[in-house]
Amino acid sequence: MPEKIILRAADGHALTALNSTPEGACLGGIVVLHAVFGLTSHIGDICDKWAALGFRAIAPALFDRLGKDIIHPYGRDGAEAGAYTYRQLLRENILSDIQACHDDLLPFGHIAISGFCTGGSWAWTAAAHLSFSAQVAFYGSHIHERLSEQPLCPTQLHYGSADHVVPKEERDRIIAAHPSVEVYNYDGVGHAFMNPEQEFFDANSATIAWTRAAVFIENSFKVLKRGPSTAY
Repeated sequence: MPEKIILRAADGHALTALNSTPEGACLGGIVVLHAVFGLTSHIGDICDKWAALGFRAIAPALFDRLGKDIIHPYGRDGAEAGAYTYRQLLRENILSDIQACHDDLLPFGHIAISGFCTGGSWAWTAAAHLSFSAQVAFYGSHIHERLSEQPLCPTQLHYGSADHVVPKEERDRIIAAHPSVEVYNYDGVGHAFMNPEQEFFDANSATIAWTRAAVFIENSFKVLKRGPSTAY
């Protein structure tokens, strides 16, 4: 179970974050960004899963800028409320909070970033503007609207083929604009297929996606350890 910690962004903002630390040797760090519902127990579970693989994981409560402990219920109404909450946040504030997590992980080696839904979109943006070693985004809901942003690190994306938020034509645009990015589509599953707390959860696809993500980040870190990093 992750612990709650307090981090301080460059502008002085104190934000809550979930933190999971591996029991043995640490392979590096990973920043995990939440979906429109906020810092739910699902995100805490994801942090624990990364820690079980040997990574220290931090998930910031990005909604803290607007109020403490903002979590929206699952479902259409909660998704709409969460999307509205995300829209109230300034881009520079989100990146500042992500940077605070990054800086806290610096002593642990290479750092990756990951996110779900809108959090996946902000992982994409952060990977294009901040210094991360790898990125994995799950069903990033706005990446197709940010095609001018170029990730500065190896990047892997995961989508359900029946995702109603990011339909096939939008996923195809991502692939066309960024051919070096790994993009996986999972047949017959929808948005949020990684989350067992939501209706579109698909255990088989979630297991495959998780395995791919873990191997991708581990291999990305290994490549960097073998030599100087290069622009992606």
